[in-house]
Amino acid sequence: MRTLVLWDIDHTLVNAGGLSGEIYASVFHRLIGRVPAKIAPMAGRTDRAITAETLDHHGVTPTPSLTSSFLDALASTFEARRAELPARGHVLPGARAALKTLAARPDVIQSALTGNARRIAECKLTAFGLTDFFDLDAGAYGEDALERPPLVKLAQHRASRQYGEQFTASNTVLIGDTPHDVRAAHEGGAHVVAVATGTTPAAALRLSGAESVLPDLSDTPGVIAAILRT
Repeated sequence: MRTLVLWDIDHTLVNAGGLSGEIYASVFHRLIGRVPAKIAPMAGRTDRAITAETLDHHGVTPTPSLTSSFLDALASTFEARRAELPARGHVLPGARAALKTLAARPDVIQSALTGNARRIAECKLTAFGLTDFFDLDAGAYGEDALERPPLVKLAQHRASRQYGEQFTASNTVLIGDTPHDVRAAHEGGAHVVAVATGTTPAAALRLSGAESVLPDLSDTPGVIAAILRT
């Protein structure tokens, strides 16, 4: 039986150096015609949710058409500015080694479960040279649902269709840095490994119910043991 390992991206694997907030603001200005007073909180949330809340905050109804246009503009802008990602951001300590170690195992499938829309997720992973470790067709993304928990079942369904085997809570692991990731795993049906590499401290991740909490990904054997529960 193979294990489906689903990675969050921002502040779990990479730091984008503040580019995401800038791009949200520029897209809002371009589409809505004014500078946004604030961008909705991003940590652990989907691009659909961030977009909807940001528009709502400014008195703009997030219609399906506008939301779709906003997400497309976000993705296009990220792609146009992709070269800025490695210049401003970085891969977090231990992330590449953990991905490489798991990619070498025939009993592991790695994909993404992220609030980023798929094109943005792919842009970030490509910019930092991480794409080859992932089967992105087996993941779930920020345009797929408003909230994070349904993404787990969707990723399991996509992986099952792709690989011809069932993925459930017994053989699915989600790695992320926020209580939103922990909630997604618990409600969606996955084991969770939380890493205190974002804005949420380890104690708060434990209080949110994470089964395993790591300070970061730098201890490769420890990370692999936590993910595979060995």
